[in-house]
Amino acid sequence: MRFVLLGLTLAAMLVSPAFAHPDPGHADSLASGALHPLSGVDHVFVMASVGLWGALVGGRAIWAWPATFIATMLAGFAAARLGLQISFVESAISASIMVVGLLAALRVKAQLSLGAAIVGLFAFFHGHAHGTEVAASVIPYAAGFTLSTAVLHGAGVGLGLCMRRLLQGMTRVEALR
Repeated sequence: MRFVLLGLTLAAMLVSPAFAHPDPGHADSLASGALHPLSGVDHVFVMASVGLWGALVGGRAIWAWPATFIATMLAGFAAARLGLQISFVESAISASIMVVGLLAALRVKAQLSLGAAIVGLFAFFHGHAHGTEVAASVIPYAAGFTLSTAVLHGAGVGLGLCMRRLLQGMTRVEALR
């Protein structure tokens, strides 16, 4: 399973995150906000990986890391809407694919606060990118991408919980031999 996740991480690194970020003016409604995180492999992969990593680590990380991602993503969105200019947004989004994907693939057992800091840092850049795209209807657009982000996190958590159960079952079978 680790090799599958590692392969997906490497494949996702080849995808340009710029393809998921439309020109300003195309981000102006609840529907466009909801579709945006689903429109690029970078978003789908990172957001699902946050949930997957949290589920594989277990405990409070299952809900805390996705919640941190969403809250910090909205903070980045607000910062962009208030005019904060930051560099390397697309580079940070690309890095998030590698880092969060590898953390999940390798099942890194990070402390709750460290994991939250990692996903929060990357989420700020994702949110900032969203904030620079929206031209009108700011609140509906933000509500849309927040909802889709939560759904992708939930999909990752579900996958992670299934994987944990499968891995525990495999360990039990090996112990019986």
